Amino acid sequence: MPLKSYPEVLVGLDKADDAGVYQLTPEIALVQTIDVITPIVDDPFAFGQVAAANSLSDVYAMGGRPVTAMSFVGFPSGKMEIEILRLILEGAISKLDEAGCALVGGHSVKDDEIKFGLSVTGVIDPKNVLTKGGERPGDKLILTKPLGTGILNTALKGGQLNETETDAVISQMASLNKSAAEVMTALGAHASTDITGFGLVGHAAEMVTLGEVCFRLNWNKIPLMEGAERWAKAGLIPGGAYSNREYREDLLDIEMDLKEWMLDILFDPQTSGGLLIAAPGSVADEMLRRIRAAGCQTAAIIGEVVAEPKGRIIITE
Repeated sequence: MPLKSYPEVLVGLDKADDAGVYQLTPEIALVQTIDVITPIVDDPFAFGQVAAANSLSDVYAMGGRPVTAMSFVGFPSGKMEIEILRLILEGAISKLDEAGCALVGGHSVKDDEIKFGLSVTGVIDPKNVLTKGGERPGDKLILTKPLGTGILNTALKGGQLNETETDAVISQMASLNKSAAEVMTALGAHASTDITGFGLVGHAAEMVTLGEVCFRLNWNKIPLMEGAERWAKAGLIPGGAYSNREYREDLLDIEMDLKEWMLDILFDPQTSGGLLIAAPGSVADEMLRRIRAAGCQTAAIIGEVVAEPKGRIIITE
C-alpha cells in the first residue's frame, strides 16, 4: 500500500515499531499508539487497569512520556449494567493518574462484547527515540517482567488458579513499565520493545530482523511467573502461543535440551508484559540494579546481542 512520505515522521509504517513518532520541533516529538483488548479478568476495575497499562506500554517502549489519552469502548448496553463500564473507566483512570497522563476524551460504540483500550500520545526528544532495531553487538538484554501471563490467564479462565495466583497475575498485568522506561532512557539504552501478544521470541524476532543482529538468550536466566511452569506442563496453553510458534520457530537455533513446555513459555502471548531492553554492556549491570530498585524486582539480564548469524535467536542454557 503506497503511503506519502513526510519528513516529520521519524517512525512510521515503513518499519513497524511499537508506536509512531512525529517530530514537532528540534526538541519535541509525539509518540502515538492505540491498543484495545477484550476482558481477561472478571473484575471490571482490574480489567480497566490492565487495559490502560497495556495501552501505555508502547509509549514507554519507545522511551517516551505519556501525556494524553483517549478511550475507546465497545459495550453491550441494554445487556449489561452501566456500572460495569463505570468501574472499567475508573480502573483505567487510576493507571493514567499513576502515569501522569490526562484522559482528554474518547469514543464508544454498542457492541456484543466488551472492548476497551486507549489511544495514547506521549512526548520525547527526537534524539532519544528507542526503536526495535537500534541494538548493537555487545549489548546485554534485560527483561523487566517474568513470562507466563498467557498461560496463567488460560488457567484462570478454566477456574484453576487460587486467589493468590489470581491476584499475582492481575497485579503484574496492571503494573506500568514507567519506572523501567525512565531508568533505561536515563542510562542510554540502545533499543527496546514491550513483550505482548507475540511472546518473547516473537518480539525478539522483530528486533533481530530490524537490527540485523543475533540474540543469544539464556533459558535459565529468563524469569517466569509462579505457576507458569506447572500450568505449561499441564498443557494449559493459549491458542496464540501455537500461532506465534508457527510463525517464528524457524528463526530459532536451539543449543540445549529444550522441552516442549519451555517452548510454549517462550511463545506465550503476554498481556501488558515487560520491556525487553538492549543495554550497552558497560551499563547493563547498573541499569538492572536501578530497574530492580525501582520496583521490577524480578528483572534479569537474559542474554546478549551478537553480530552473527544475523536475524537468528539462539537459545542456550
